[in-house]
Amino acid sequence: MSHAVEHAEHALGFTSLDEEAFNRARAISFDYAVMERTQKAAVVPASFGWSDVGSWDAVWSLSDKDDAGNAGGADDLFMSSENSYVSSNGAKVVLLGMKNAVVVSEGDSILVADRECLADMRGVVAAVRESAPALVQDHAKVLRPWGSYQTLDRGSRFLVKRIVVKPGGRLSLQMHHHRAEHWVVVRGTAKVTVDDSVVMLRENESTYIPMGSVHRLENPGKIDLELIEIQSGSYLEEDDIVRIEDEYRRT
Repeated sequence: MSHAVEHAEHALGFTSLDEEAFNRARAISFDYAVMERTQKAAVVPASFGWSDVGSWDAVWSLSDKDDAGNAGGADDLFMSSENSYVSSNGAKVVLLGMKNAVVVSEGDSILVADRECLADMRGVVAAVRESAPALVQDHAKVLRPWGSYQTLDRGSRFLVKRIVVKPGGRLSLQMHHHRAEHWVVVRGTAKVTVDDSVVMLRENESTYIPMGSVHRLENPGKIDLELIEIQSGSYLEEDDIVRIEDEYRRT
């Protein structure tokens, strides 16, 4: 592992460990790998409460609650409900006549459960992985070395994303076999390469990326670049990306 760190590469604020050396590292516990071998550890007696916050019930127990034992965001509404918890990413949640309920709302999924049944979350994840594997593999907001993207809408032949590129961030020089793309800048400045053309786009300006064109998106500015990407085509999955150049050594 030390070899992987010593030979790491640093580019655009992102650190890439040496892949070959990292793959040789053994999958062993921290206790065995570090604590049993170090000469710089110390043990201090102490008495304090502890929770690894390993369940939504634990999150509820540690949260600030109203007089009825409910915990949630400022926009969530509890009516005739007791001892319940709400976590919502955007949507307003209203609980009516609920007791001991947990509601977790994300952009692409919603969990509604009794607090006493949360011990079976592994079974829930396994069932979702079988029926909708993409929900388990990727979060609604996907982080990348250059920023992030979030899917807003999807149909059989279109996909709409919100893309955020950090200052100085560059996506790979790439092309797609099965889709075309429209980019609309809503904040910041975009440097866009399409084949042999390089243009600067500002707020409320847009461009079109034809299917098969070699292209790249960059943020040359000092603030986050935010844009809406509209994909159209017969195949819209992430593996339809042919990377030609990439600062982050992805393939």
